[in-house]
Amino acid sequence: MKFTTVLRHFFGLLYPKLCEACEGALSGKENICCLSCLYHLPRTNYWKEPGNPLEHLFWGRVPVEHACALFFFGKGSRYRKLIHKLKYKGKREIGVELGRLLGRELKNAPLYQCVDTIIPVPLHPKRLRRRGYNQSEEIAAGIAQVTGWEVNTSSLSRTRFTETQTRKSRQERWENVSGAFALQDAAALANRHVLLVDDVLTTGATLEACILQLQKAKNCKVSVAALACTKKTAAPVVTPLMPAPADSDRRP
Repeated sequence: MKFTTVLRHFFGLLYPKLCEACEGALSGKENICCLSCLYHLPRTNYWKEPGNPLEHLFWGRVPVEHACALFFFGKGSRYRKLIHKLKYKGKREIGVELGRLLGRELKNAPLYQCVDTIIPVPLHPKRLRRRGYNQSEEIAAGIAQVTGWEVNTSSLSRTRFTETQTRKSRQERWENVSGAFALQDAAALANRHVLLVDDVLTTGATLEACILQLQKAKNCKVSVAALACTKKTAAPVVTPLMPAPADSDRRP
């Protein structure tokens, strides 16, 4: 046995790799999550279902081709830890690995075969400096590794710093992010099918604000994908339509 292999096993005994979901020890071939947690990951399977509940969130608001999330999560769920560690604990590798999982599903899903460009929801530069990375970009990178779709991080920007969306109502979330994004390069997205990627899909307000900008690109179609959503988010509910967007936000 090579010395480097012995050394790796030795440090593995002292500092074992742990599953980011259940915190059990990982085997040599496991990465980020153990096989048991991956097996029990509560997948939504929405990438197979046109007209699914996540698509309902956008109906009557902005045009969305398809919408999905990889898995459900809830309060106290071990899978909620994955999102928390990704966003707040510097575990950017969780985004890449789960992005690969999502990418495998999308690559084989007939509904997503026309996607050619991935755009991660951008962070404001101030928040990006604090966090050190954009978790949505990590997810997009994982998806791209599997699908081969290009990642575009320059055409959409976040121009206004906003408060966290946590504990805000849908109306408050919309007001918080309204006008917070800007399209920088409409020509680059003309005639493209964009996959807009975020970590969690709740009310859809942030994604809606992004889509209003992407609509300004000629013949740009948009689908949405997130790592997670709650079952409450996916429940069919009737909510009042948002006020009509300003003329500057409409498609020319």
